[in-house]
Amino acid sequence: MTSFEACGDEIGAGISVIAVEAEPGAGPALHRHPYTEVFVVLDGRATFTLGDEQRVVHAGQIAVAPAGVPHRFVNSGPRRLQQVDIHEHPRFETEWL
Repeated sequence: MTSFEACGDEIGAGISVIAVEAEPGAGPALHRHPYTEVFVVLDGRATFTLGDEQRVVHAGQIAVAPAGVPHRFVNSGPRRLQQVDIHEHPRFETEWL
């Protein structure tokens, strides 16, 4: 999995952003943040775990992980996943579970 990160504190914004490219089967471990995270799937398909819910999200769709909710995603499609993850905070704060 590859990504490009932009921390809001460093770019003068109230949000932080990660541009993600992930091969099939790739994705981060379960984690949570003290703020909301918004996932915009640009290409491919991802399966999100959002608390107790599992949700499949395709290109052109959005998933939201509310503050404090454990979440993760995995590229569940046959090709590379491309998405943008928007953290509603000027710094990344992650608790790995």
